Amino acid sequence: MAEKTEETKVKAEVPQQQPESKKTETPVERVSVGDESIVELLDRVVWEALQARASDVHIEPREKDVVVRYRIDGMLREVLTVDKNMEQGLLFRIKVAAKLLTDQHFAPQDGRIRFLFNDKKLDTRISILPTSKGEKVVIRLLTQEGRSFTLEDLGFKDRELEVVQKAYIKPYGMILATGPTGSGKTTTLYAILKIINTREKNITTIEDPVEYDIEGVNHVQINAKANLTFANGLRSILRQDPDIIMVGEIRDAETAKIAVNSALTGHLVLSTLHTNDAVTTIPRLIDMGVEPFLVASTLNVVVAQRLARRLCDKCKQEFKLSQDDYTKIKSVRPDLASLLKVGEKYFKEGKCPDCDTGFKGRVGLYEVLEVTEAVREVIAKISTTDEIFNIAKKQGMELMIEDGVKKVAAGVTSLSELLRITALKE
Repeated sequence: MAEKTEETKVKAEVPQQQPESKKTETPVERVSVGDESIVELLDRVVWEALQARASDVHIEPREKDVVVRYRIDGMLREVLTVDKNMEQGLLFRIKVAAKLLTDQHFAPQDGRIRFLFNDKKLDTRISILPTSKGEKVVIRLLTQEGRSFTLEDLGFKDRELEVVQKAYIKPYGMILATGPTGSGKTTTLYAILKIINTREKNITTIEDPVEYDIEGVNHVQINAKANLTFANGLRSILRQDPDIIMVGEIRDAETAKIAVNSALTGHLVLSTLHTNDAVTTIPRLIDMGVEPFLVASTLNVVVAQRLARRLCDKCKQEFKLSQDDYTKIKSVRPDLASLLKVGEKYFKEGKCPDCDTGFKGRVGLYEVLEVTEAVREVIAKISTTDEIFNIAKKQGMELMIEDGVKKVAAGVTSLSELLRITALKE
């Protein structure tokens, strides 16, 4: 895969008539040759995505045209179709701006473009992938807004918030955020870094890629061509006298072992891992070759999470759960039904011009495993996940779905959204 990380400034004036955010009910706009220049089109697409709070722009070739879709609050929406005869011009413009190979059409390429809207910088990450109908482009908008949240803003409350706070004030150990891609793991770690970032501490991150910049933090970009991998980079960071290290992702056994040893030798290590819940993180680390007693000694807390769409405050609707609705939920999700009560008040999505979908923004659903002395003992004995889970539950750990039900009752998200993003526990 070709990879270019140079940034390119693209001067783009903000359109005089700024688009209203998220008009999904109006017909999809179609752009033809002569409507506007390729440069103006690209600038407008990115600007309108920014205004609509989109995280990504998808430019997808089809048989007879090119479709533009925005990912807003985790869901893709078609916003624009472009004539097929504008496809090559648009691709050429993106490749030139991102310093990519313009004559390469059969291999993936990655790059960056910096847009400038009224003297405000917007960094974007560009990914180009060849498909059977042409080259597909995904533009990731690297706005700073998603990294300015506090833990409370992200959805941490009560016990979960206290456990995480206890973990990050410790001078050593590991804090792991787990979940699938796009579940907000890095956002959680950045929120913690912003809290513990002081002039007295040397904080270094190693990421792939470095997407956001925190003043006072040293960010290291993975570079496979220069043999700067997570493992090699982590070794180098340890020679830089760090206090706190953030590893973008623990992908392999070598990185896992170095991260654990770093936590064991007096460093606070933050990282992410792909597991479905908090408890299964422990056997995952052991499967990677980390000794159980080292996992027990170094792990402070595991935060498993998902992102749910947040109900729009202007149009959310309160309702009482009927027997019919309860029966329907019980037939597909008995675990969720066991946490609901017929006649209790919950909230669901409405619809208004401000949101157009019933949702606006996102909130985290969390499952926080505090590694107490009792939990350390069962980990060191190579106990089963059921034993670890039972002890954690006795000590107050809430399942992600329990946190979700609380947020449905509080009007933060809806039952339909909770059903969508959580899976039935075996």
